[in-house]
Amino acid sequence: MTRLSIKVYNIIMEEKMMIIDPHVHMTSRTTDDYEAMAAAGVVAIIEPSFWLGQPRTQVGSFQDYYSSLVGWEPFRASQFGIHHYCTIGLNSKEANNEALAEQVIELLPLYVHKENVVAIGEIGYDDQTPAEDKYFRMQLELAKELNIPVQIHTPHRDKKSGTLKSMEVCLEHGLDPGMVVIDHNNEETVKDVLDRGFWAAFTIYPKTKMGNERMVEVVRNYGSDRIIVDSSADWGVSDPLAVPKTASLMLKRGIAKSDVVKTCYQNALEIFGKNGKMKESDWLNPQGINQTKLYNDNSVLRGQEPKVDADKIV
Repeated sequence: MTRLSIKVYNIIMEEKMMIIDPHVHMTSRTTDDYEAMAAAGVVAIIEPSFWLGQPRTQVGSFQDYYSSLVGWEPFRASQFGIHHYCTIGLNSKEANNEALAEQVIELLPLYVHKENVVAIGEIGYDDQTPAEDKYFRMQLELAKELNIPVQIHTPHRDKKSGTLKSMEVCLEHGLDPGMVVIDHNNEETVKDVLDRGFWAAFTIYPKTKMGNERMVEVVRNYGSDRIIVDSSADWGVSDPLAVPKTASLMLKRGIAKSDVVKTCYQNALEIFGKNGKMKESDWLNPQGINQTKLYNDNSVLRGQEPKVDADKIV
């Protein structure tokens, strides 16, 4: 077992734990990652719209990207027994290109009603510019109008003030804090987020942001109510197995299994399931894997024997 240690795998399997990673950018990951995640107990993921590493220059590139999040990527995940959901939004970095941002905002209503879209996101602040603020507010209004959750990206620089500002703007627009996930938290922001009634999500990275040892102590100190663990794995140095590894470490460090289940599964299901599109029955009563299926005449296989759960295919 290359990506997941046998010890971690055994702990998760012995505890019969199901895992949800509610923030992972699978567009930039490989099929090996899907296989490893499924083996580690991941039953569902949420893929937020995000920055691709360089600026998009045409609205059509956003349209194709959003289309992949509601089309090809859910198919690709299904080929490994994982249910794929996503959030749709204009990310904060690209909000600063206002001419393009105006066109992207017009696109959003075409996608937010798709069957696997569970929230508006990830949106918020990067450099906390006036343009970022403008398009953040516009997307909050869209979420409020549709009564769907919001997933907020907090800035990497000046994080505490950016986090506080994000929450203040949400409240100013009349959003229920119980419908808003504040992501990329750390020890400096968690109390403020929880005290105001928002959901606090934590990105577990190998070298930066939150590590899983620190995450254990956050849960030990603050409990598990409205706390969510995610990986935010993307095209950079990151780990798509961060959530199962953190769950395993929490159990090893004496965190109650009920708290591990809440932070690594139940809380994500509760908040992102509020619009009824993400349902536990989706994976508790699976149709089974059928790798003979194609999407636009394309397969995830490259000569391998297709896996087919013949006893579950309807």
